[in-house]
Amino acid sequence: MSPSPPARRLRLGLPRRVFSQVLLMQLTIAAGVAVLATGLFLAPLSKQLDQEAEHRALAIAQTTAQDPQIAEGVLTTPPTASGPVQKEAERIRKATRAEYIVVLDRHKLRWSHPTLSNIGKPVSTSPEEALKGHEVMEIDKGTLGRSARGKVPLYDARHRIIGAVSVGIAYDSVRARLISAIPGLLAYAGGALAVGALAAWLISRRVQRQTRDLAFSDISALLAEREAMLHGIREGVVALDRGGHIRLLNDEARRLLGIGDEAVGLPPDEALGEGRTTDVLAGRVTGTDLLTVRGHRVLIANRMPTDDGGAVATLRDRTELEQLGRELDSTRGLIDALRAQDHEHANRMHTLLGLLELEMYDDAVEFVGEVVGDHRVTAEQVTEKIHDPLLAALLVGKATVAAERGVALWVSERTRLPDRLIDPRGLVTVVGNLVDNALDAVAATPHARVEVELRAEGRTVVLRVSDTGPGIPEEQRELIFTEGWSTKKPPAHGKRGIGLSLVRRLAERQGGSATVGAADGGGAEFTVVLPEALTEPELQPVLTAHEPGGVPGAGLGAGAGAGGAGAGSGAGAGSGGVAGAGPVAGAVVAEEEV
Repeated sequence: MSPSPPARRLRLGLPRRVFSQVLLMQLTIAAGVAVLATGLFLAPLSKQLDQEAEHRALAIAQTTAQDPQIAEGVLTTPPTASGPVQKEAERIRKATRAEYIVVLDRHKLRWSHPTLSNIGKPVSTSPEEALKGHEVMEIDKGTLGRSARGKVPLYDARHRIIGAVSVGIAYDSVRARLISAIPGLLAYAGGALAVGALAAWLISRRVQRQTRDLAFSDISALLAEREAMLHGIREGVVALDRGGHIRLLNDEARRLLGIGDEAVGLPPDEALGEGRTTDVLAGRVTGTDLLTVRGHRVLIANRMPTDDGGAVATLRDRTELEQLGRELDSTRGLIDALRAQDHEHANRMHTLLGLLELEMYDDAVEFVGEVVGDHRVTAEQVTEKIHDPLLAALLVGKATVAAERGVALWVSERTRLPDRLIDPRGLVTVVGNLVDNALDAVAATPHARVEVELRAEGRTVVLRVSDTGPGIPEEQRELIFTEGWSTKKPPAHGKRGIGLSLVRRLAERQGGSATVGAADGGGAEFTVVLPEALTEPELQPVLTAHEPGGVPGAGLGAGAGAGGAGAGSGAGAGSGGVAGAGPVAGAVVAEEEV
């Protein structure tokens, strides 16, 4: 038999729920305020009643001292219980409801007293101040108990002090008035306490709803966990309030968006500027896993509204994944091109073997010369016009892919680009994306052709890529540069709609532009203008094809060194386009594309 669980210990102390704690604190505060207010009201009330009793006693004493019968009786009669002083004093006492009226002479002997046996005896409290001509008000204790007293001197007709008059009002009457006022005060205090309790209950209920009835310790733990989680996760988190202002950014969001703590409190439009990322955070673009580009980063954003009218957006960095996916696509294209070149190479080797077996040695030499010459001419056509080795290798590699897909890739006769690029990698990304889009556009169309023009105008580079595809409708010519927009089927590794957006962003980052229009004879023509893209000529001398170590040599190495004897096939060579390139050129493309 399993042992019974131990009995729970009775825990004393504050309740754990926020509702109960807040209600208890509010009730305690309301009760404390009510008690304090009552005490603060009773203290001056008691003092006020004492002062009223003292002034009343003094006024009775003054009235009694001004009675001529009192002064005459003290001068002419002895102090007896039936004397005129006692009779007059008793008459005044009963009329004023005083506790006692004592008339005394200069020898401090009583001439009147409510207790007849005390007449003729000395008083119990000192009348010195009154005998000196001063009026006295006090709370004191005498033979009749605690009372409010008033003492005044007694003058004769010649204004000489012959004694004093002391009047007392029972302190019990003052206390009775104070006690009689307490029930009313308690009623008001109770009413105030009830109103405070109701307000405390309503506030506690609101706090309960807002805190989801959690304990303070739970809330503190949640805050600590939230801070650790927000700063520890590798996903950007942006929280916005109901007014659309940023109220929280974790470390990853600051890194991905390129902003700091100064953005907190600002709307996304002011913190980030215009763009799709701003539209996604502000909720103007809705959906899940929204693709956006911020700087050179490709982000996936999701936005979820919160109960208080705000929202929380999460950001994931897909830059490296997109690069790997594009490299994978380029690698697959190169594999297909190499497979075709291998087939073509085998055909040519069989032809060469047949010529040798037939002992047609002159024809074999001529055949080998033609094949090698095609590769040399192809590389030279590119490197004579484009002196940058990265761009030259890129176009040679793209020509091989184009030839495999049955597309003629042409380099315009007006192409002239010196080796003075400030950002060659950025231009490689632009050219690669535009050529890839053009190849996709003309795929499976008759007489498919793509033409590339690169020329320098001073320090400005102008790029034009045109194709013979179906073209782009005028109403979509701005839309195609939006992140995530594409008419093509998404690839296996992710989403489309990034390439053209990156082209425009790279151009605008350099102060240029990227536009699209209609090409001559149909199709689309993309134009990219990059001002200040070249260095000054004197800063970097251009090497010509005839100088040792010139750029064309690098272009030739990229074109011929990888392809070997295999020439580009199909539309690439037959149509006069650029053809022939091998794995080396293709590898450059894979590394430089975004």
